[in-house]
Amino acid sequence: MKFNALVPELSVTDVEQSKWFYTALLGFQLEYERKNDKFAFLSLNNAQLMIEEINGYWETGLLDYPLGRGVNFQIIVEDIQPIVNRLNQNAISLFREPFVSEYTTGENTIKEIEFLVQDPDGYLLRFSQEVNVK
Repeated sequence: MKFNALVPELSVTDVEQSKWFYTALLGFQLEYERKNDKFAFLSLNNAQLMIEEINGYWETGLLDYPLGRGVNFQIIVEDIQPIVNRLNQNAISLFREPFVSEYTTGENTIKEIEFLVQDPDGYLLRFSQEVNVK
C-alpha cells in the first residue's frame, strides 16, 4: 500500500461507530487497524483517512462537538448517489443536499455535483462527483 503525502488523522469519540459510518455508509475500505490502539486506516479510491479514538495523546485543546470546526474534507468519487442513498436509508441528515458547483481554472471549467455530511463527531465531509469538463 502506498501512503498519500497527506493523510488526515481524525480523533473520534467511538472508533467502532466511526468505522461503521465510514465503511458501511460512505463506502470506505478498512485497510488495516490496530484494535488495541482503537485506530483504523481507511481508504476510498485515492482518498486516505485515519481515525483514532480520543486518547489524550494528540489533543492540543478541549475537544467539543462538532470536532474539526473550520475544515471540510473533499472526497472525489465516481458517483455520489449510492452514498446519498445509504445515508438516507439510515436516516443520516445531510449537512447540505446535493448541489452543482463550477470551478474555473485558467481556461478550464470543472462542474461537480457535491453534498456535505457530518460524521458522528461532526467532521464535515464534502463528496464531489465530476459531471462535466470544458
